[in-house]
Amino acid sequence: MSARPWRTTPEGIEVRVRATPRGGRDALDGVETRDDGLPVMKVRVRAAPEDGAANAAIRDVLRRALGLPASAVTLSSGATARIKLFRIAGDGAALSRLFEALAEPQAR
Repeated sequence: MSARPWRTTPEGIEVRVRATPRGGRDALDGVETRDDGLPVMKVRVRAAPEDGAANAAIRDVLRRALGLPASAVTLSSGATARIKLFRIAGDGAALSRLFEALAEPQAR
């Protein structure tokens, strides 16, 4: 994988997410590169984008996938946008390895 939607920081990792609310299920859908060249981690959730419900659901999908407490994942920017930036506290190198594994295409 050449372009990654995450980067390590001294506090952990930042990940760029493309949200799909009312997506029928709560799941990570891998990485895509948008037409503008921006890589994003696709996350779909059942929650509607009302009163922060979809943002909370995305945070929950991320924390469960990484095995972290909810307090480790915070929305940094994009509360009302489709493209969001989440900060995840922890060991940046270890989190990056976890994201690498999560971004791999799943055999069906």
